[in-house]
Amino acid sequence: MKLVQRRGRHWGLWVAALMVTGWAMPAAAADLGGDCCADLEERVAELEATTARKGNRKVSLTVSGWINESVMWWDDGSESNVYVGTNPVEQSRVRFVGEAKVTPDVSAGYTLEFGIYGASGNSWDQNTPDGATPNSVSVRKSSWYLKSKTLGKVTVGQDGTATYHLLDDADTTMTRNFYDGEASAIYARPFLLRDATGAPIGSLKWSDALRGFFNSTPGDNGRRNIVRYDTPTFAGFSIATSWGEDDTWDMAVIYKGELGDFDLNARAGYGQSTDGVSSPCHGSSTAPDNAMDCEWWGVSAFLQHKPTGLFVFAGYGDQRDGSKNTGIDAAILDKDSQAWFVQGGIEKKFFPLGKTNFFGQYRRDDAGSSVSGTGTVRTDGAEINTWAIGAAQNLEAAESTLYLVYQHVDGELTKPGASSATDLSALQQVVGGMKINF
Repeated sequence: MKLVQRRGRHWGLWVAALMVTGWAMPAAAADLGGDCCADLEERVAELEATTARKGNRKVSLTVSGWINESVMWWDDGSESNVYVGTNPVEQSRVRFVGEAKVTPDVSAGYTLEFGIYGASGNSWDQNTPDGATPNSVSVRKSSWYLKSKTLGKVTVGQDGTATYHLLDDADTTMTRNFYDGEASAIYARPFLLRDATGAPIGSLKWSDALRGFFNSTPGDNGRRNIVRYDTPTFAGFSIATSWGEDDTWDMAVIYKGELGDFDLNARAGYGQSTDGVSSPCHGSSTAPDNAMDCEWWGVSAFLQHKPTGLFVFAGYGDQRDGSKNTGIDAAILDKDSQAWFVQGGIEKKFFPLGKTNFFGQYRRDDAGSSVSGTGTVRTDGAEINTWAIGAAQNLEAAESTLYLVYQHVDGELTKPGASSATDLSALQQVVGGMKINF
């Protein structure tokens, strides 16, 4: 028995030697050089230095976002050029989201989102190819929430209000990423206006002819410092309501469901603000007009036939512009502004690469008076027409979307005190780019 045990030990030594030799051979073949353990420790230290860490093990951390850069050609009838920069419809961004279970029914979490502009496509014009705020970073969202499956969700901090993107978020196709209900106004509004002869109309921009305090689109609200409550979903319906400081509040009813072979999404909402800082219908956050009286409401709907991919998307928004300052209120000759749009197209997977989208859209703006916070009348009103066609191709393997769109904007505005409207020189734009998610 003792002899057998000794032989067993010898066999164990031989096996160990062979295993060490087997490990050593590929290590030598890889030519790592020097002490393998020191090299491994160095690599581990490098990974630790470059890896995102969580503060604790109880709260999850998800890092996501996208890059959305584009090329825009534009022609205002007298001048044309090509710019390269960040697409303002869905700005490049980085998002940090965390969540932890409090009970089996309740969870707590947070959202921290930063917007990034290279060349700021939301503010470039004929004279500023990189826009007013190039190479900038802004805080889009900073909020925490408590969420219950049975009671709903409460959000506190800077986040989307109940009517945030009310006219956009019903759309579930790729156009939401580069040509939603606000897109025509977003692309056009930074550019200076010209009349039919090509002459500049003072320093007025398309944003002065268009109305709507958020992305020049009546009916939509933005991101604010708010307390928001979202109900659970019942039979496809949910309700969102929010309140913000001094005082802004709004409410929306949301539906998402199916009707046979059709996907149906719809939204309707209303909001009101007397806060001239966060949600002013016009002008200034300081005296003499820092107590605004602004109302807005809107509806939107999206319907898609699943077998064919055919879809239609439409929305309507209204904004009423008032003021607590008697003199400025009297200067607002046309207090109401409306915008409506209809978009139709097809989105289907024709190729293995991913879904393909072809669409066309028409938008009409009947804009009210444009008045500054000090009571200066910019315009007495305007009528703006926009039409667009475009296409997009999703690349599933790269989680990205290539897009190309052409839009044509024209119309007329009424100058203060003028007896007739001034025809506007058309603005043509072609926007192409890619949004890549991470």
